[in-house]
Amino acid sequence: MLSWPVEPTPSVAAFGRKLDHWLALARGRADLCLLPEYAAVELGAALAGRSVASEAEEVAAMVAAAPGILAEMRAAACRAGLWVQAGTLPMLEDGRVVNVAPLIAPDGRMAIQRKCMMTRFELESWGVASGGAPQVFDTHFGRIGIAICYDVEFPKHVRMQAEAGAWLILTPSCTDTRAGAARVRIGAQARALENQFYVAVAHTVGVAPHSAALDANHGQAALYGPPDRGFPEDGVVAAGPADVPGWLFALADPALVARVRAEGAVRNHQDFPRAPMPPCRPASFA
Repeated sequence: MLSWPVEPTPSVAAFGRKLDHWLALARGRADLCLLPEYAAVELGAALAGRSVASEAEEVAAMVAAAPGILAEMRAAACRAGLWVQAGTLPMLEDGRVVNVAPLIAPDGRMAIQRKCMMTRFELESWGVASGGAPQVFDTHFGRIGIAICYDVEFPKHVRMQAEAGAWLILTPSCTDTRAGAARVRIGAQARALENQFYVAVAHTVGVAPHSAALDANHGQAALYGPPDRGFPEDGVVAAGPADVPGWLFALADPALVARVRAEGAVRNHQDFPRAPMPPCRPASFA
């Protein structure tokens, strides 16, 4: 999980070199690398051709350059020989801007999760639309899912991935306040508890006055699990320092997920309501 330092980046090629730098630091220490939501948007001002561009100009420039940025992401994953969830970027699909999270294999094969739930900022300032339903991804280390930032705050989204066989959820995030980072953290821990599996989170960090879209960034990289047998009592498997750039390396073991679901003190995954609940009605006092 990478806490990505947002900084001025002059070109798509320079962004590729930055990816190479960070992935080189992970080589030999990780099989799967998680980058934050919208990390590539640090390019927006430069692509718009202005030292300080408006949010609309940055997003428009990012959408226009998205195919080239995605190609750099794929090339960087291949050069590193790693599985890379390369954060997200805004892309134009069927006349709408959607937030796309690519999962890239070491050989360059790629599959995409589109963000489902939009924040007010995305809807009202950027015009980003909901991109589609939750999916799962088959890898050599098992079936995993991606819940992009705000998506992880909604139980149904992640529950669909759990019921489809995911044992790990990747949550690339970008939050401009500590309150926003807290909401993602609380959502990630709740989803780990409910489904008795791992949720990994990566954030953009740092102050970036050059960017109207990413001017402030708060959060911390972390890996969460259920607070139950075989996992830490608080459910925090690993957590990096808040607002500090760098990698957090941690081990996620699918065997522990199977064990806690079978032998845990509670069975949240099994006991999660599978049928529609009866309607909630006011109680009567006698």
